[in-house]
Amino acid sequence: MARRIDVTGTGGVRLAAWEFGDPPKTDPAGSDPARDVPDGSPGVLLLHGLMGRASHWASTARWLSGRYRAVALDQRGHGRSDKPPQASFTRDAYVDDAEAALEQLGLAPVVLIGHAMGALTAWQLAAKRPDLVRGLIICDMRASALGAASQREWDQWFQSWPLPFATLADVRKWFGEDDPWVERPNPARGEFYAEVMAESPDGWRPVFDPEQMLRSRETWVFDAHWEELAQVRCPALVVRGLDGELGRAEAQEMVRVLPRGQYAEVADAGHLVHYDQPEAWRAAIEPFLDALGGD
Repeated sequence: MARRIDVTGTGGVRLAAWEFGDPPKTDPAGSDPARDVPDGSPGVLLLHGLMGRASHWASTARWLSGRYRAVALDQRGHGRSDKPPQASFTRDAYVDDAEAALEQLGLAPVVLIGHAMGALTAWQLAAKRPDLVRGLIICDMRASALGAASQREWDQWFQSWPLPFATLADVRKWFGEDDPWVERPNPARGEFYAEVMAESPDGWRPVFDPEQMLRSRETWVFDAHWEELAQVRCPALVVRGLDGELGRAEAQEMVRVLPRGQYAEVADAGHLVHYDQPEAWRAAIEPFLDALGGD
């Protein structure tokens, strides 16, 4: 089950927020209390990465929903949220959107869980508004500057996509096997990208505008973000996939810079940690969430 809640981001951009959870089970004595999240339950906001969408968090949000009010946000330009051609795609716009969502949804003080770009948004918001955030989970996002070469590579990568795809099976195969960025077959990666495609008259195309994605990315790749990490006062967990984009040395330095940082690693996972290995991902973050219970 997924319930959509519309919120308004900065500049009036309409954003789609989603609650994923199984419907309450009932028996002759009434509903199962284990599936009822009481009013006032702590909130969790899940932020996807560049090109992602809220549904990529569905499995995480479902198990979280047993004890939290867990909401995943389609960020501007992504998923079912608005994609205005002239909208701002700056860091401030993404951070302000997340702040507006927290306030409109009444989730604060919240645990922010972010993947890649969503993790950067999460720690920038935690630094900006410590009153709204009681815990932070950073999934496979680097704090160092990536540079101009990285941005050029992404531009060339977008141009290499064989659009439109004739079928979703073609999407899964290309992103899971044929994409030159894939070192070995990765079915989970193929499924991940299949979720961000929509059928059009000539085939399957992404639900986002690649140019907007490049505009979003160029607002962070040229800068390092260590200073904002140092400003995060709540407990924070840095999680990396063993084969992800965040190296172990940089992840451990991020933990050192964070005033209350902790570290976790997921084996047999790449960049899409929560999507590659959902059970191992849960095992990595659940102890941190348990410890936050009395924080």
